Amino acid sequence: MRYPAAKLESLARDFLEATGSSEDEARVVAEHMIGANLRGHDSHGVGMIAMYAQYLNEGKLIPNAPLNVIKDTGPVLQLDGCRGYGQRIGREATDMAIERAKKHGICMYTIGRSCHLGRIGTYGEQAAAAGMVSIHFVNVNHFFPLVAPFNGSKARFGTNPMCVAMPGTDAHGPFILDFATSIVAMGKTRVAYLADKKFDEPVVLDVDGHPTNDPTPMWQEGEKGALMAFAKHKGSGLAMACELLAGLLAHGETIQPGHERDGSIVNNMTAFMIDPSVLGNLDWMKAEFDAMVDYVKSSPAPDPVNNPVLTPGEPERLRMADRLANGVEISDGEMAAILNVCQAAGVHHHWEVI
Repeated sequence: MRYPAAKLESLARDFLEATGSSEDEARVVAEHMIGANLRGHDSHGVGMIAMYAQYLNEGKLIPNAPLNVIKDTGPVLQLDGCRGYGQRIGREATDMAIERAKKHGICMYTIGRSCHLGRIGTYGEQAAAAGMVSIHFVNVNHFFPLVAPFNGSKARFGTNPMCVAMPGTDAHGPFILDFATSIVAMGKTRVAYLADKKFDEPVVLDVDGHPTNDPTPMWQEGEKGALMAFAKHKGSGLAMACELLAGLLAHGETIQPGHERDGSIVNNMTAFMIDPSVLGNLDWMKAEFDAMVDYVKSSPAPDPVNNPVLTPGEPERLRMADRLANGVEISDGEMAAILNVCQAAGVHHHWEVI
């Protein structure tokens, strides 16, 4: 079924306010989640509120938590998210980093102990909209490992996303490279599992270490399977890089078993914000950006109608145009989960589909 984006955003916002968030926090978090849905990343969309409801009930997610400054040297910021909503924590931290980069030319900033940061590409888009270049590395702790290392059969990493973002031009949108270091994010297995769908290719290892396109091993009772790292040793290596860069530099811990695992998603992020204007002529950079994008897109595609050459960030912009016009597709299983937690919080909406 397809649902109006504005209606989904309103539902999420009402749920957040009903469960303790301020009006401003509810707006920011709901805006982030529906933004993920609109861009086709339903794994990080409004369906997340079912998980957040559980965290709230267990005291593992703190509404309106402060963003504390642990260390501030000017161009270096170390921040503590205090288990607050990551979507709000991440936006505030990125705003701080943008201002520091404007002043110093660069800012390295870390966020430790944030509850789920959501879609990391959102912070890349925030940076690019301010004219900044940004690079982000994220790990997960407190949760159980989900991703097996190359040649391994049991999980040892989180999905550990990374993002590289660069401003666009009048001719082309921003470059937003945002991906989990697993073939698919864990949330995508949730969406597929609730919709009773399988993937086009193996993305999961079952409990015996055999590749499968069935998401069930990640959601079955008892022993779970593991997600596969993308590109074999390359994705596995990047997952470990994210683990070390985010876990150590943000002082938020890695996923190794010497630390507490309470089943909640706590994210740490190490990121770099760069003002490109301090490194050269912006007009030249924009012209070179356009020339490179045009060159990449000029590569002949065997099926240009159905599978054109696209650059990072472009698929999301195309999906957004479609979903704003035609609604956000959500499976019956996921919508039931969303409505259950909303109704438990005293939030009731009349629903219509598109």
